[in-house]
Amino acid sequence: MSWLVYSQLGLPAIGSAATSTDAAIITSELQPTVIPREAHTISRRDISPNALRVLYRLRDAGFSAYLVGGAVRDLLVGHHPKDFDVATDATPEQVKQQFRNCRLIGRRFRLAHVVFGREIIEVATFRANSDDGSGDRELHEDGRLLRDNVYGTIEDDAVRRDFTANALYYAIEDFSVRDYCGGFEDVQARRLRLIGDPEQRYREDPVRMLRAVRLAAKLGFTIDGPTAAPIPELAPLLAEAAPARLFEEVLKLFLSGHAVASFEGLERTGLLTVLLPESAAALKSNRSGALRAMVLEGLAGTDARVAADEPVSPAFLFALLLWPAYCRALIGLQAQGTHPEEAARRAADRVTLHQLTTIALPRRFSLPMQEIWLLQSRFSQRQRKRVVRLLSHPRFRAAFDFLVLRQSASPEHAADVAFWTQAQTQSNEELSASLGLEPAIDSYTDEDAPPSKRRRRRRRRSGAAGASGE
Repeated sequence: MSWLVYSQLGLPAIGSAATSTDAAIITSELQPTVIPREAHTISRRDISPNALRVLYRLRDAGFSAYLVGGAVRDLLVGHHPKDFDVATDATPEQVKQQFRNCRLIGRRFRLAHVVFGREIIEVATFRANSDDGSGDRELHEDGRLLRDNVYGTIEDDAVRRDFTANALYYAIEDFSVRDYCGGFEDVQARRLRLIGDPEQRYREDPVRMLRAVRLAAKLGFTIDGPTAAPIPELAPLLAEAAPARLFEEVLKLFLSGHAVASFEGLERTGLLTVLLPESAAALKSNRSGALRAMVLEGLAGTDARVAADEPVSPAFLFALLLWPAYCRALIGLQAQGTHPEEAARRAADRVTLHQLTTIALPRRFSLPMQEIWLLQSRFSQRQRKRVVRLLSHPRFRAAFDFLVLRQSASPEHAADVAFWTQAQTQSNEELSASLGLEPAIDSYTDEDAPPSKRRRRRRRRSGAAGASGE
């Protein structure tokens, strides 16, 4: 039965005053569409052996258990899932009894994690749509779901999920796919559709708007019209989400290999204005489009690194995303007559502080981000001591890669890029020659130097640990 029929059945919104009997009658009318093995592309060979182990153990113990959600969806479109989740009628405590390597986590959503070395199989109990008072559910007065540990049937669980594409269940009994909400058809059509009333579902959890953008970018899906329509109006609700949670969501948006498509999706839906307000304002006021071109170029580089299985530093990512805001703040302070160095420091602090009200950016990332910004002005310096000092700076490689990125938006940095590209490979004599100076000659070697004069040797980092993969 499709999500539309489910909606027409009049299933009450989560947290409404409907009784459990009402909900049971309605969900009992849901009949799954069973897609047999020969009609879909999922093979057990593509499923994690540990996930299969969990499924078979729960089945042998007398419970129902299914592979569910993103793994089923991704396998149907030919992707290779990184995570495999299981849904079951066993409670978290019952799951823990079956696995010694299991731990229970979560307060908002009680879950069981079955740990196999570095792989974790997440096991969730079927959740119900309504609470008869015996469960554990709490809603905020504005409709946001604060805690939800009310258990039910697989039918209840299906209509409780966010998108139809995530409400598909793979059964190990006959290797079929069970579809309660029309998700199989939507996956085939490359369409992302919310289950139930979109506005109500977004109010329950505003982060679902970000998930819609991220999944559409990742899968190459289009967001269904009724699902997309409320987002611009409800976008301000995103500011009410926990800043720490939004930080994690930003990493998922931009470090999963689809950063460019995610950024463009945020722009189209109006979510960028809420998520990165000062950068969005700076991009809007930048008539030349150079700042936006730089951001897109940097995100394309991030996607390339992810595709090549290379590391990407969140510090570099946020330096890129907040660079338009930093430039705008810097120009404003300089226009007020603030000394350039002081203006740079104050602009960096101001942008970081303001962004923290929305996204909880940890200091281990915000401080390197600021260093990347503040080092940019030093690339125009050509005094030998300053050149050597900058080359030995622990954040040099990240800052230099950022300079190269700036060149993609403005050719005025070409001379600096050329100089520092050569400087990284030049000897002492060659560097002095390029600066028009005589080679520096020390009066004593490092070994002969008195203790107070002896140079501290700094271990050089490999080039691969720079900029985007620090």
